[in-house]
Amino acid sequence: QVQLVESGGGLVQAGGSLRLSCAASGRAISIYDMAWYRQAPGKEREFVARITWNGVSTNYADSVKGRFSISRDNAKNAVYLQMTSLKPEDTAIYYCNVPSRNTWGQGTQVTVSS
Repeated sequence: QVQLVESGGGLVQAGGSLRLSCAASGRAISIYDMAWYRQAPGKEREFVARITWNGVSTNYADSVKGRFSISRDNAKNAVYLQMTSLKPEDTAIYYCNVPSRNTWGQGTQVTVSS
């Protein structure tokens, strides 16, 4: 059983940057693709980014492409989301996910002020 804990959220001004971390425990995540999702108030949870198990391939939602970067460190059993040029519409709770196991963290709040 994999447990996921997100951190790194906070309040930032538009144009600023944040780096989210997802720490996994329980078992190694090195064999799993990993993903980030987000859910804004009153909206459905939406896909943000995904990275393959070996970190070779990534893909992003159109809304964050060119601004966000997903990475991983399998030695640390962790996944990251570097967010730059943040916009107010990026405000949401951000969740780490193991797609193949439908495993979710508790989320970390990101608030971008205009």
